Parts: sequence; C-alpha cells; structure tokens
Amino acid sequence: MPAVSPTDGSPAGASLSRLVEVMDRLLAPAGCPWDREQTLDTLRPFLVEETYEVLDALARHDVAGHCEELGDLLMQVVFHAAIRRAEGAFDIDAVVAGITDKLIHRHPHVFGSATGPGIEGTGPAPGPAITTSEQVLAQWEQIKAAEKAQKGVKTDRVLAGVKPAPALARAQKISAKAAKVGFDWPDWQGSLAKVEEEVREIDEAARGTDRAAMHHELGDLLFAVVNVARKLGVDAEQALVDATRRFEQRFEHVEDRLIERGKTPRTSNLEEMDALWNEAKARFAKSTGAS
Repeated sequence: MPAVSPTDGSPAGASLSRLVEVMDRLLAPAGCPWDREQTLDTLRPFLVEETYEVLDALARHDVAGHCEELGDLLMQVVFHAAIRRAEGAFDIDAVVAGITDKLIHRHPHVFGSATGPGIEGTGPAPGPAITTSEQVLAQWEQIKAAEKAQKGVKTDRVLAGVKPAPALARAQKISAKAAKVGFDWPDWQGSLAKVEEEVREIDEAARGTDRAAMHHELGDLLFAVVNVARKLGVDAEQALVDATRRFEQRFEHVEDRLIERGKTPRTSNLEEMDALWNEAKARFAKSTGAS
C-alpha cells in the first residue's frame, strides 16, 4: 500500500469514486446479502468501532494501520450515504459538497466570499486581519452562531451546542462552557479539593448498600476529576486512553515474564505479579521518561 498515491494524472478523488462504485455493486440486487441487509441502525456500532480503531492506530503510532483504519472509517461514511441515497435523502456528493462549502464559508480570511464550484474566492474578507489561531477560533464560533441563528437554532443558552461525545470528553466540554461565564474554581487547587470531597462521599456511600447512591457519587467523582484535567489543560479523554495503554503495556510485560517462568496469571499470585508490575513500570519509565 503506497503511503502517497502516485501522480498518474488521475483527478483527486478518483479512488473515492471507485469506492462508491464498489459499494453500489455490493448493495445491488445481485450484490452481497450481508451488506444488503444492513440499515443505519445496524451500522451504528461499526461506525463507533471504526472510529476508535483509527484512534487506536494513532495511539500506537502505527502509520500503516492509520491508513487502513481511515479507509475502514471512510467506507462507513460511503455506506451511510448509499443508504440515504436509496431513501432519496442525499448521496456522497452532497456530503462532500456540504463539508467543502462549510470549510470555505468558515474561513473568510482565506477564501473571502467564495461561492460556486471553485475555491479561488475574492481574497480575504474586509476587516481586521486574522493572523492567530485564537482569532480563527473566535471567528469560527461567530460564524457558527450566525448559521444556527439563520436555521432558528437557539444558541443563547450557555450549554447550547455541546454535541454527543464519549462521556469524559463531553463532561470536559460542558464544564468548559460553564467556566466561560465564571462558574468555575479560580485555580486547579479548588478543583482538586472538590475531588477530595467527592472521594469522601463515595467512601461513605460504599460503606452502605444503596447502589444508586454509589452510582451517583462515582459519577460526581469522575466529573470532578475531569474538572481537574481541564484546569491543568489536560484532555481527560486522551489521558485515560494513554493510561489504559500503559496498563496494557505493563500487564503484557507481566504476562510475558510469567510465560518465561512456565506460568500464567491464573497460576501465579498477586505478590509475584506485583513484583513484575513494578519491574514493568521501571522498564518503561526508562524508555519514556514517565512513571
């Protein structure tokens, strides 16, 4: 698989057109029975799975895997668009055209008032020059708000516009929105004190038998930890992804060392595995500079 397609005179997107043709063939009356049985609902878990596999390839710094997993994710996009086309709703061209127009519209400092199929535009829009990322993001939010207002979407609420996301990521976005209007601790120490408070509350709940209370307090603790991450400028979702990866790496080391001794985790004991775990921590800390 070439890392970059050779320059053979083919127009950009030619391979995407071929993918669309393959999908059409799979969904044709004489196509694949499994593919023809799929619906938007049955494809939902595959869409989520492929998204996480892209993120996993990135976390492993697997360049070839990244390319492959992006292809699998792109196939899901094409599959969804093909089903919508059969319903008469939209097709892949509408998907591509929509995101292209959106990018042009939200970058007036680059494209000006560009319209139509070309991207030359009229040059940068009049007004103060946009020269920093902060200015770009502020302009982006202003344009988004104007678009939503035009569609009749209410944007005056503080938490409006926070989209569905993995729980930690959404919690961080929600708390960041509230912080923008002053509902926040002055520093990270305040958010850490809240974590300590929630730990005491879950300790109290765990000593009882009320499962609902445990559920409630554990949720509060997780939300409080997310706030610490936000105050420290850390992406809570990515931090947990990285921590899970470290756990996997260390546990695999434990298992490998046990196999060398003719054992498995099931035939070992906690004392032996703890010693090997500490060995793994020391080994990987030397190679990464982390602990």
